Amino acid sequence: MCVRPMRTIEWDCRHRNVRLIDQKALPGRLTYITCSNYRQIIQAIQTMTIRGAPAIGIAAAFGLSLEASAWKGQDLQAFRNHLTQVANEIQSTRPTAVNMAWAMDHLKNIIREEIKDINELRQRLIVRADEMAEEDVSINLQMAEFGASLIRDGDTIIHHCNTGSLATVDWGTALGAIRKAHEQGKKVHVLVDETRPRLQGSRLTAWELEQYGIPYDIITDNAAGYFLSIHKAQKVMFGADRITRNGDVANKVGSYMLALAAKDNNIPVYSVAPSSSIDLKIANGKQIPIEERDPQEVLGIEIDGKRVSPKDATALNPAFDVTPFRLITAIVTEKGIVKPPFLRNLPITLKKPFKGVT
Repeated sequence: MCVRPMRTIEWDCRHRNVRLIDQKALPGRLTYITCSNYRQIIQAIQTMTIRGAPAIGIAAAFGLSLEASAWKGQDLQAFRNHLTQVANEIQSTRPTAVNMAWAMDHLKNIIREEIKDINELRQRLIVRADEMAEEDVSINLQMAEFGASLIRDGDTIIHHCNTGSLATVDWGTALGAIRKAHEQGKKVHVLVDETRPRLQGSRLTAWELEQYGIPYDIITDNAAGYFLSIHKAQKVMFGADRITRNGDVANKVGSYMLALAAKDNNIPVYSVAPSSSIDLKIANGKQIPIEERDPQEVLGIEIDGKRVSPKDATALNPAFDVTPFRLITAIVTEKGIVKPPFLRNLPITLKKPFKGVT
C-alpha cells in the first residue's frame, strides 16, 4: 500500500521510507516526519515522537523493513543474521509494551523461513509489516464495536493517557470505543486525565476528542478519585501495554490509582487492548519489566517559565504501573469482551479466530 492521509504511521512504498505523525508537536500543530532507516525509528520511539503500544509495534516492524530494504550484500545468511540482530536491538528500545516483541517475533519467523533469495525475503518482510499495519486498523475497529457496547447513552467516562488513533495506526483502543459510541449517537462525555508527567491526556487525547466533536473536560490525575466518589463518572477506560496470564494490566503510570478509586466506588474499569498485548508467557504483573524514564520529564516542569522543583532535586519516573486483575471489570479485545476469571478466559479468547468487523 502507498501513503494514505492521516494515519499515525505508514510505509511509503514509492520512496521506501516511513511517514509518521510527530506527536511531540501536538496539539500546537499537526506535522509529519520521515524516517529512512531503523535508527531514526528507534529515536522516534525513544523520544516519544511516536508512542502507544500498538503504534510502536508497527513502528518496530517498519524499522526492520527499512533495514531490509537498505541491505546491499549478497550473502543470504549474513542478511538473516544482521536482520535478527537489528530486530533484537529495536525490541529492546522500550521493554514494558509486549507489542514490539510480538511484531519482531512475527518478522523473525519470516527471516527463519526457507527462502533462498534475498530480494524475496526482503519483499516478504516489507509486505508483512504493511499487512500488520492494515490488520491493526481492522482490529481496532472491532475492539471499538465491542467496547462501545459497554457504554450507555449519557455516560461520563474517565480516560487515562492516550489510546486513540495516535496510539495505534488508526482508530485506537479505549478511545476508539468511546469514538464509536459517539458515532452511534450515544451522548458521551469524557473526563480526560492529564496523565503526568508527559501530559498525553491533556495534549493528545483532548486534541483527538476535539477532532471527533466529543465533549470533554481535562482533570488533574489526582482529581479522578473525587469525581468517582461523587459519581460524576460511570466508567473508567484505559488501554494496556501488557496483560499477563492472570489478567494483571500494565499501563501508563496512574492507572493503578485510578482503578483503586473506581473499585472503592463500584465503578467498572475496562482495559481495551488488542490480543497482541496479552502475554500468556508471563504469570502475573510482578514479572513485567517497568520502564524507568528520564527524571527530567518530572524535574523539567515549569510554571510561568519557572522551574517547579528545587535545583538539586532528584526524581523517580516509572512510565507504567500494574493494575491487579481484581480491579479490572473486563478486558476488551478484538476477539471479544473477556470477563473474570481471566486465568481461564484469556487463553480461551485468544484461541478464537479474528473475524473482523461485520
